[in-house]
Amino acid sequence: MRQFAAIAANTFMELVRQPIFLLLTTTSAVFAVFLSCVPYFGFGDDPKLVKSSVLAVMLLAGLLGAVLSASNTLAREIRTGTALAVLSKPVGRARFLLAKYVGLAGALAVLNSVNMVACLLSSRMAFDAYGEADLAALAVFFGGVLMAYPAGGFSNFFLRRPFAADALFALVVTISVVFLVVCLMPKPRVQEWKFAQDVDWRIIPASVLVMFALWVLAALALACSARLELMATLAVCSALFLVGLMSDYLVGRAAQQGKWWAVLLYPVIPNWQLLWMADPLSDEKTVQWGRYLVTALGYTACYVGATLAVALALFEDRELS
Repeated sequence: MRQFAAIAANTFMELVRQPIFLLLTTTSAVFAVFLSCVPYFGFGDDPKLVKSSVLAVMLLAGLLGAVLSASNTLAREIRTGTALAVLSKPVGRARFLLAKYVGLAGALAVLNSVNMVACLLSSRMAFDAYGEADLAALAVFFGGVLMAYPAGGFSNFFLRRPFAADALFALVVTISVVFLVVCLMPKPRVQEWKFAQDVDWRIIPASVLVMFALWVLAALALACSARLELMATLAVCSALFLVGLMSDYLVGRAAQQGKWWAVLLYPVIPNWQLLWMADPLSDEKTVQWGRYLVTALGYTACYVGATLAVALALFEDRELS
């Protein structure tokens, strides 16, 4: 168990120390908040468009982060011989692969948490034709994001700590503080002040579902990385992502009609629509989040377990020398 925890922790720290991970987290959060300050002329549906857009940004950023991180933590280590050095110790391949996945899932959880706070800010800052962009809140947000980088530079220069990791952890703290500060600020053209006015708290369970989708993507990317390099892994995961978005249309109807090939293929294709809750957020629908999250977690656990079993089968006979 100690070896498993050590490999998982080292994988997590290795991923958050990558500059690309810091840049991806920052740019996705900044872009999500930027979308809330753009007039859409949506005939009163501008906040709904913002919520759908920021959740899409969160999902696409997670897809890119999962592929890059999986390739960096497994394919690169196989290529450079690091995996062979670790497996020469009394560490089995199954334990090594599962620990790699746990570290990867933890890094994606950090990415998703930052984007979740950015999405909450976007829901609060979104405006319709009768409102205006909250430039004061936007300035506070950009100030908080910029403060994370000097904090990382300070720890790197004086404490000799890795810049990217400390800047990322500082970003988690600063963006949380920014959210609290913005919730205390009044919105433009609003007479009555209220804490966290217009914040759509349903984004939190919707973001948790997106995190489940990212964990499935991480398992798929890790399985591909056992045999493929970065670009091939990105191509395969992107294809599975696109096919999974249309699985109900492509295979679901035939499965309902009882066609044997569709009945066999439908459970294999990841159904991302089960983990995508932008439509209920836009239509103001009521969702029993607790029950749905438990069901979605069970679906995620089953799919991730099956995918990791395939990944282990691909990794078992992989030549590491």
